[in-house]
Amino acid sequence: MLRGRAVCMAIALCISSSVCSMAVSASDSKDEKEVTLRICNWEEYIDLGDWDEEETIDLDSGDIIGENTMMEDFTEWYYETYGIRVKIEYSTFGTNEDLYNMLTLGDTYDLVCPSEYMIMKLLTEDQLMPLSEEFFDTSDQNNYYTNGVSPYIRDIFEENEIEGKPWADYAAGYMWGITGIVYNPELVSEEDASSWKLLNDPAYRRKITLKDNVRDSYFAAVGAIKSELLTSEEFLSAPDYQKRLEEEMNDTSKETIAKAQEYLQDVKNNAYSFETDSGKADMVTGKVAANYQWSGDGVYTMDQADEDGFPLAFAVPKEATNIYFDGWVMLKNGINGDFAKQHAAEAFINFNSRPDNVIRNMYYVGYTSVISGGDDMRIFEYADFCYGASKEETDTSEYDLGYFFCEGEGNEGDEYVITAPSDQVHRQLFARYPTGDAMKRSALMVSFDDEQNRAINQMWINVRCYNIHDVPLWAWGLAGIAVCALAVFGVKKVRR
Repeated sequence: MLRGRAVCMAIALCISSSVCSMAVSASDSKDEKEVTLRICNWEEYIDLGDWDEEETIDLDSGDIIGENTMMEDFTEWYYETYGIRVKIEYSTFGTNEDLYNMLTLGDTYDLVCPSEYMIMKLLTEDQLMPLSEEFFDTSDQNNYYTNGVSPYIRDIFEENEIEGKPWADYAAGYMWGITGIVYNPELVSEEDASSWKLLNDPAYRRKITLKDNVRDSYFAAVGAIKSELLTSEEFLSAPDYQKRLEEEMNDTSKETIAKAQEYLQDVKNNAYSFETDSGKADMVTGKVAANYQWSGDGVYTMDQADEDGFPLAFAVPKEATNIYFDGWVMLKNGINGDFAKQHAAEAFINFNSRPDNVIRNMYYVGYTSVISGGDDMRIFEYADFCYGASKEETDTSEYDLGYFFCEGEGNEGDEYVITAPSDQVHRQLFARYPTGDAMKRSALMVSFDDEQNRAINQMWINVRCYNIHDVPLWAWGLAGIAVCALAVFGVKKVRR
């Protein structure tokens, strides 16, 4: 079973602070030159080793187990491969905004792993250093990233630009996913769970949770208020559908923000809670019937519910889903022209992109890697290991993952088709590797400029701190009397 992020919290990477440091080295020798690499990553977002023997992943191509931390294994591999010793100073952050504040206050790192919108922001501010030409050399067998990244993900990184700078030149993907709804199929229908309008549906009053952050909640609100447009045949069949979908989902016009605020105020009255991490436990314990969730945490939630004999499902809203990424980027003020640091930073990305290490990280973290493995079949083999049907099962479905693993437009052939239990079409397999049809209605949420951020942040303050729908009728009555009295007083004053 996949652990998920929350299970890793007990590991002693962090003791009491949300930001911690770890120093690991391949050797204690003081006589050789040593490169110090400062890395900052999400909490509980890399394999820290110490697996139990029964956790061994037994693939046909060989066993995989995490005995040491990924940092310890990297320093050993780097010395064996390049003859240079590396000391890693490893720190963590809790949110993208935490990382940005740390950088603003003067913390210096060489390699960090923010989400796509924060990568866009850092790129706009000219804080990022481009990846070297050597990093993209496909003839180098140690360049596991460029030789193994999913063609689907690679295309997204190459097609998206910020101020004329392609993402792919500056960022290497790490994990990815989409947003959707984890739900109890005994209490919520698949049809209801497949729309953002579920969040304010009075039929599920006090039975739904949603994310306590402005970006995720705003995306859901826009999907709900534009549901009729986004699901219309004319919109869906437009030749530039993908472009129009992204434009609509990133609409920050005054009219859309006002409608989103009104919708979220309805949701606030209808929901069980706004949450960041507690929604997983609320679903497993049955406190709520549906939870707006990131797909990686959705997998963890369903895994935990399965252990209690409490099956849950995952749905992707028909209007749109937000595709998100976390990716490795090098900071200019950290690398500062030091070739040795840059080489070590890029090698760290490559080491974590090696198929066996990809599987270790996915198992430990619970999210899905952007790496498909290229000619190495182990990552697909791992997906089949986790979700493929046993020989005894008869109720099965063919689940095609060609869009993620295959090169080319057609993605033809059955090489990347998993024969899975039929319920997995709506459960963990669907959340970890959504179908091609679901991905067609995925949209990135871009980095907003300062004016746009001010507008939606004010909207969020209005929703979270003040709800116009909470004002009782007697208060409206008093307000009306006061307004009338002021009007009468004004008229008399004018007459005088």
